Amino acid sequence: MIEKTKCEKKEEMEGEETEMKQSRFKRICVFCGSSPGNKSSYKDAAIELGKELVSRNIDLVYGGGSIGLMGLVSQAVYDGGRHVIGVIPKTLMPREITGETVGEVMAVADMHQRKAEMARHSDAFIALPGGYGTLEELLEVITWAQLGIHDKPVGLLNVDGYYNSLLSFIDKAVEEGFICPKARHIIVSAPSTKELVKKMEEYFPQHERVASKLSWETEQIDYSSNCDMSR
Repeated sequence: MIEKTKCEKKEEMEGEETEMKQSRFKRICVFCGSSPGNKSSYKDAAIELGKELVSRNIDLVYGGGSIGLMGLVSQAVYDGGRHVIGVIPKTLMPREITGETVGEVMAVADMHQRKAEMARHSDAFIALPGGYGTLEELLEVITWAQLGIHDKPVGLLNVDGYYNSLLSFIDKAVEEGFICPKARHIIVSAPSTKELVKKMEEYFPQHERVASKLSWETEQIDYSSNCDMSR
C-alpha cells in the first residue's frame, strides 16, 4: 500500500476544510432569548451555534441585544471574525443593550420593522430557546413561508427537548386538520447545531404556497408606493 505524501495529506485536509465551510447561506437570522435561561446547556448551545456559523463563513443577523442568549451568540460570531447585524427597536435599547455592542447596530422604530429588517437581511432563520418574543418571531417567519412570502429555511434548535411541546402542538394541529401535512416540513428541527445546519443546507420546500413570492414582492412595492403617496 502506497502511503500519501505530506503534501497530498495537506491538500486533502484543506479540501475537506473548504468543503465543510461552503454554505448556501451568507447570513442567518437567529431568534433567541434576552435571558440566559436556567440551564447551562442553553448558553452552551448559543455559543456553539455562533462558532458553527463562523466555521461556515456565515454572518449573523439577530435582535441586537447584548444580554442573555442574544449576547452570547453575537459575541461568538463577532469574536470569530464574522459580521454581525443587530436590529433593535429604539425603545428596547436601554433594556437589552448593556456595555459595548458588537458589530453593526440598526436602530428601528418598532417590533414590526425589526422583524421585517431581520428577514430582509437573512437567508435563513434559526430559533434558540427563548420566550414569547422568540416564539412570536419564529411563528411569523413560518407563516410567511406557508403564505409564499419567502422560501428560506426555518430551523429550530431543540436544546434538551426545549421545543418538544411546541412540536407536539404542531403535530396535533396537523392531525386535527389545521395545518397541511406538507406545511409541517417548513420547520427543520434538530437537537444539535451541526445536525440542524446540515438539515437546513439540504432543505427544499414541499408545501403549496398561497401565493408566489413574486406576487408578495409586487404587493409590497405597491403598498410602499401608496404609503409614500399618502404622506
